[in-house]
Amino acid sequence: MEESWDFEFFSRIADSCLSFLSEFVDDWLANDMRVSIFKILLSWLIFSLIAIHFAWKVYGNTVNDMYYRQGSGQNGGTPDSAPHLSNWDSKARDTLKSHRD
Repeated sequence: MEESWDFEFFSRIADSCLSFLSEFVDDWLANDMRVSIFKILLSWLIFSLIAIHFAWKVYGNTVNDMYYRQGSGQNGGTPDSAPHLSNWDSKARDTLKSHRD
């Protein structure tokens, strides 16, 4: 028998999310040491991500050009197609060699 996703299930999820958010806001507004440490670490994380974003905007093309393979072909030094791959059809029909051959 299938359980239906009724309103009670969604209301429980909404109530639990709302209670978590209200506790979080209460802790955020408290002058507690762990909240202060959390605020410092959160601001450091946000600052670091913003700095990485702007650094990648400025130096991203330079870094990409440094590590990109130079030369002709699809990946720089890799040729567009390998000449020996066309012979695979004929080699597949050949008899397999044993270890002694």
